[in-house]
Amino acid sequence: MIDVRAFTVGPIQENAYIVRANVEAQRAVIVDPGEEPQRLLDGARALGVEIEAILVTHCHFDHIGAVAPVAEATGAPVYCPEVEAPLLADITKWTMPGFGPFESWNAEHTVKGGERLELASLDIEVLSTPGHSPGHVTYAIAPAGGGASAAGVQAGEDAAGAQSDSATMQTPAAGAGEGAAASCPIALLSGDVLFAGSVGRVDLPGGDWPTLERSIGALMSRFPRESTVYPGHMGITTLAREWDANPFLSELRASAMSTTASQAPTSWGP
Repeated sequence: MIDVRAFTVGPIQENAYIVRANVEAQRAVIVDPGEEPQRLLDGARALGVEIEAILVTHCHFDHIGAVAPVAEATGAPVYCPEVEAPLLADITKWTMPGFGPFESWNAEHTVKGGERLELASLDIEVLSTPGHSPGHVTYAIAPAGGGASAAGVQAGEDAAGAQSDSATMQTPAAGAGEGAAASCPIALLSGDVLFAGSVGRVDLPGGDWPTLERSIGALMSRFPRESTVYPGHMGITTLAREWDANPFLSELRASAMSTTASQAPTSWGP
C-alpha cells in the first residue's frame, strides 16, 4: 500500500506530499514542495526516507517556492513541466508581491505528459492536464510492478488542511508522519486541476476553462471511480465523490447523460 503524507505549507495553504511505496520504504518522492522547506525536510527525516526525486505539477510560486532548498539539501533531481520550466528558473519574476523571497532552480528533467517514471520503487505515469496553467501535469502513482491496484493513503504531520471526511481519512494523530491508512486503487497527485468540491482557477495567465474541463474529463475516463485525488489545496477526495457532487462538473455530467462522449464512462452518469 502506497504511503502518502500530506503537509499543508505556506500562507496560501498549499499541499506538498511525500510519497513512498509503503510505510517501510526508505526512499520517497516529494510532490510540489511549495514553502517551509525545513519542515518538509524534517518530515522526511522523521519518516526515515531519502528523497529520490522532486515532482512538480505546475510552476505557480506557491507550488515551487521550496523546490530549490529541498533540491540543494537532498541532491534529488527535479522533474518539471517542460513549458513552465522557465518560471522555475526565474521564480522571482513570477512571484506575487508580498510572497517569498524564493530561490530559482534549473530543472534536471522536464515532462509534458506521456512519460512513465520509475522512482523510489514507484510506477509514475505523467498525464498532461492543462487548463489551470499551460503545462500542468498530474502524476498517477502506483507501487512498482503493482499497476493501479494497491495504492493507499496515510496522513502526514499538520495535514489538517488536506484531510477528507472519515470515509477515506481519519484525523491524523500528533507527530510527524502519523495518520490513518485507507485503501484506494491509485494515487492521483493532481496539483490545481481538481479539488474537493471545486476546480482550479482559470483567471491566471494561461488558464482556460474548456481546456481544464477536458483535462478533468480525461482523468474521469482514464481512472477508476475509487481513485484518490491528492490536490494542491484543500481536502483529499476521490474521483467518484467529485463526479457525483462537484458543482463545477455539471456540464461533464450532462454530456455523459446525453451522449456516450469520452469525457466519462457512461456508467458514471446518473
